[in-house]
Amino acid sequence: MNTIAVLESGQPQVVLLELRHPPYNHVNVPVLRELADTLELLDADADCRCVVLAAEGRVFCAGADFHSDEDTDTARDPGALYEQAMRLFRTTKPIVAAVHGAAIGAGLGLAVAVDFRVTCVEARFSANFNRLGFHPGFGLSVTLPHLIGAQASSMLLYTGRRIGGEEAVRLGLADILAPVDEVRTRALALAAEIAASAPLAVQATRATLRRGLADEVTAANRHEREVQRVHFATADFKEGVQAMAERRAPRFLGH
Repeated sequence: MNTIAVLESGQPQVVLLELRHPPYNHVNVPVLRELADTLELLDADADCRCVVLAAEGRVFCAGADFHSDEDTDTARDPGALYEQAMRLFRTTKPIVAAVHGAAIGAGLGLAVAVDFRVTCVEARFSANFNRLGFHPGFGLSVTLPHLIGAQASSMLLYTGRRIGGEEAVRLGLADILAPVDEVRTRALALAAEIAASAPLAVQATRATLRRGLADEVTAANRHEREVQRVHFATADFKEGVQAMAERRAPRFLGH
């Protein structure tokens, strides 16, 4: 099943990608592989100068699906998910995310891997890894501090709290606040503004600004995965997952 739809954007030299993995647009190995493949193809397409990444339904991305029957690779080795995720940082075209709903865990990682985020008051952002009993992944130990600073990142990572779109813009986690029914339109408008600039200059400027980022994120993610493997074997991780499934506060014991 294709989970990344390539749609007409209505804007010159802007490509609209839509994540379609209902009901919550979870990412797994096949989803991220398809997204990375698509972005790499667009890198070679001279008619594409900017990409908008959106999602169908009410949720942008509710995180990683480590237990899906359709994806044994992710369940067997969660690191395989991150191998595909790291490819996203090596693509060359500017990307604007239209975050109209929840961006949780790996969904937050996906949202901050791109260049800009347009969102709404109703959106929810959360790095909920510690609340589930394990270390953050998706390179968020690098990308989040780069975006909003070490102090604000520590607060979000340690607590796993959910913040709305208004606070996300205030922190610098998102760039534009729009009414929920205008998020995609505003993202496309920003992408069109970027596409109107000289494409070679834009891509070169992006490469300069993100110089070394892919290597830094990949190295950090290697460490994140090592720590996650330890945490996945703990009682706290089992409790965190169970508490989330039962919609209750977790009772962590520290082992």
